[in-house]
Amino acid sequence: MNEYTASNQKLWDQWTTAHVGSQFYDVASFKAGRNTLSEIDLAETPDVAGKSLLHLQCHFGLDSLSWARRGADVTGVDFSMNAIEAARQLAAELDIAAHFVQSDVLTLPEALDGQFDIVYTSYGTIFWLPDLARWGQVINHFLKPGGTFFMIEYHPFIQVFEDQTDGPGLKITHDYYPHPDQPLRFDVTGGSYAGQSEQITHPVEYGWNHSMGEIITTLTATGLHLEYLHEFDYINFKMFRDLEEFAPHRYRLKAAPPLPYMFSLKATKPL
Repeated sequence: MNEYTASNQKLWDQWTTAHVGSQFYDVASFKAGRNTLSEIDLAETPDVAGKSLLHLQCHFGLDSLSWARRGADVTGVDFSMNAIEAARQLAAELDIAAHFVQSDVLTLPEALDGQFDIVYTSYGTIFWLPDLARWGQVINHFLKPGGTFFMIEYHPFIQVFEDQTDGPGLKITHDYYPHPDQPLRFDVTGGSYAGQSEQITHPVEYGWNHSMGEIITTLTATGLHLEYLHEFDYINFKMFRDLEEFAPHRYRLKAAPPLPYMFSLKATKPL
């Protein structure tokens, strides 16, 4: 594990503690039966009953356990031990059969055996990965022949922007193209996307933007067959101050033309 990933791991250990009790994740309603999967997840991966599903970068497991509630045989993976422990506790408390493994996704073959019908990842995951080529190899390694990889993610286009600190609106701040050896560095000021928290004492995060071309080429280079790429003109949370909620859990910039905020894709491994 490189120094940047090790630093991020410490941050996510602290974020997990804050997130489990946050209104953003609303664990209480999940315990009462709420399904955390998006309508895109459910529409594009409708039939998981009886299938084995590997969830990469699962955080503390709400989506993993939601897939399990729909009948999948789920294994969730995350590099944060705090997240994995929280996921295991939730699974035990709710009597949901699911398996959780602590591992960096890029070294997962060292920690997990077997192959899966579905490999899944979602929302803000690849930003944390310095080596997307290795990520593609791991996906291919764990997919059964004939298996499906599904991801839903924030669009690379929107990742170039940042809120201006000295005025309204967005500013183009970050490079669209990947730079594996030059991670983006952000100071963490008291919280995360899930809200402010006094529990956060690790002050730095590192990330890597990945272009759409890099994502697609990475997957096809492993031999996977791209079935589709869908782009969406909204995002599922208020990433920027100037976003407005025009429907439940759907945000976009006010008075702006349609822009790509999220995307989904499906790829299959040949028999």
